[in-house]
Amino acid sequence: MPERRYTVRFEPDGVSIDVYREAENLLRVAMVAGVHINASCGGAGTCGKCKVRILEGEHRSQHSSKLTQDEWDKGYRLACQTEIVGDLVVEVPVESRYEKGVLSRRPDHVLRAARFEKEYEGIAPEPAVAKYYVELPEPTADNNMSDMGRLGQALKREHELDKVSTDYTVLRDLPTVLRDGGWKVTATVMRTHRSHRIVRVEPGDTRGRTFALAIDVGTTTIHGALLDVNTGAEVARAADYNAQVSLGEDVITRIIAALKPGGLETLQKRAVKTINGVLKELLAKAEAEAADISHAVFAGNTTMTQLLLGVNPKYIREAPYVPAANFFPPFRLAELGIRVPPHVMGYVMPCVASYVGGDITAGVLATGMHTDPRLTLFMDVGTNGEIVIGNQDWMVSASASAGPAFEGGGVKFGMRATYGAIEQVRINPENLEPMILTIGQVPPKGICGSAMIDCLAEFVETGIITQNGKFNRELAGRTDRIREGENGWEYVLCWKDQTQLDQDITIIEPDIDNLIRTKGSIYSACSVLLKSVGLHFSDIERIIIAGGFGQFIDVEKAMAIGLLPETDPERVAYGGNTSLAGCQMAALHRDRIDEAEQIATMITNIELSASNMYMEEYVAALFLPHTRMEEFPREAERIRLAQRLRAQ
Repeated sequence: MPERRYTVRFEPDGVSIDVYREAENLLRVAMVAGVHINASCGGAGTCGKCKVRILEGEHRSQHSSKLTQDEWDKGYRLACQTEIVGDLVVEVPVESRYEKGVLSRRPDHVLRAARFEKEYEGIAPEPAVAKYYVELPEPTADNNMSDMGRLGQALKREHELDKVSTDYTVLRDLPTVLRDGGWKVTATVMRTHRSHRIVRVEPGDTRGRTFALAIDVGTTTIHGALLDVNTGAEVARAADYNAQVSLGEDVITRIIAALKPGGLETLQKRAVKTINGVLKELLAKAEAEAADISHAVFAGNTTMTQLLLGVNPKYIREAPYVPAANFFPPFRLAELGIRVPPHVMGYVMPCVASYVGGDITAGVLATGMHTDPRLTLFMDVGTNGEIVIGNQDWMVSASASAGPAFEGGGVKFGMRATYGAIEQVRINPENLEPMILTIGQVPPKGICGSAMIDCLAEFVETGIITQNGKFNRELAGRTDRIREGENGWEYVLCWKDQTQLDQDITIIEPDIDNLIRTKGSIYSACSVLLKSVGLHFSDIERIIIAGGFGQFIDVEKAMAIGLLPETDPERVAYGGNTSLAGCQMAALHRDRIDEAEQIATMITNIELSASNMYMEEYVAALFLPHTRMEEFPREAERIRLAQRLRAQ
């Protein structure tokens, strides 16, 4: 063992770690110690999210523009820009932490959750991997068929399974298992249209405890569900933040991180580490064992899929944007490091293109839009905005480079939806005073995406900002909440003595610019898709918003800022985690795996970066709600009415 050099202790976690290398990076040490610090830019120092406070000890740190002089004087530093040169005591403040408990919260307002695809209710599961109990005749002098031949014959006779094969790991133990079980055994069989492959043989009848695993590998969070294969019931659900987040908040920064020496391996291991944590929680909740799992189905965007499988994602980012594959062969989970026995097989939902992945294929499967005659707009808004428009006859898709603004990136006090995040905002038009609601109803520490949408809508309708996103400075005389700060003009949502921070929580003009660009990117992508097939927003019969972000937004506010097209709110439904739902369907019904492949083949992807129309639509959308106000007649009337009232 090398001689110990320095000790770093992280508070309030109380976690200590020894550091043996001079000038080691503090963010890297936190990762090794298992202490989560928000970091969106992969350690480049550009996001300012990895803010920590040095309580004691020696360090070197570059002064960042993301820190005020007051913060610097109080010991705040960016972890990614800090080197350890002595023993340290480091405080990770509330705004730099994630709280896992919020992942399980459910909305109690705004969007009704839709239920899709009910035809499988009451139908027994038919999974791709299933258990079959057989009783074999013992060998005799007159019947000395091989053990494998005897098992294959029994499976064909009792369960009509022909073309049965196996592999070395099963064959190696088969003679012992058959005889230990008294020739009464359970075979776990992976079924395809062409053949049946035995992946496990157990003594006795073990059909009673069989589970399937569904995993949504999100850029930010990883969700899992454990399913009873015999009944189709969901027996447990769990989620955690994807441990890759500290290496980059979006897929582009993850790809860049993967290209560094050892980067791909690190990212793959971090995804697996999170999955193992989710799996452990699922098994504990269900009081089950990993050996009870027969198979798993995964879905993620194309980059997350390739990172999970350890496949180089480099060419996803480079023109002409080519993924390694859209369809992936089954694999053994244990080969990736997932803590299950070797027999557990995994399937990956097929992808459509470099930026439209298996999570979208799973979402289309879950919502059934590929079998519905109604023209549907399906949106999954996250660090990227994936969009599918179509019906049972055709579908087109695109990915809008929305950026992480609605998830906290590029917004001064932006944060993900965790406890203490402001999630709803209303502003009194008379005195311009805000009314805010936080997640958990605790003092605020930042602003999450749903509140950012509220702010933009409320700012426009109360005249706090103009429709091009600039503050109305004439109102500074009416309220001290509109003021000129260090970063230009801003609106104070919450005074510092009412927060968990030591500063006012504000919305600044650069925040508004980022949010307008984000909503403009998503709306213009929808517009391009519709125009590419000769349709208009008025032709859309239903809108489904998927993903964690979608469940908490106020639909009318989203329409007011031009994030969603202006339509009857009753046509808008929250789809929930449609990626996980699609995985669950495929895990329980093998025909859904085939159906997912058909969906991926059916969708035509449009690459927006190569579309001249997209840039024209994008520029037109950089206005609140849009330069073409005829597309937003209700909002145009509200703005005119508000202006008349203010003029009185």
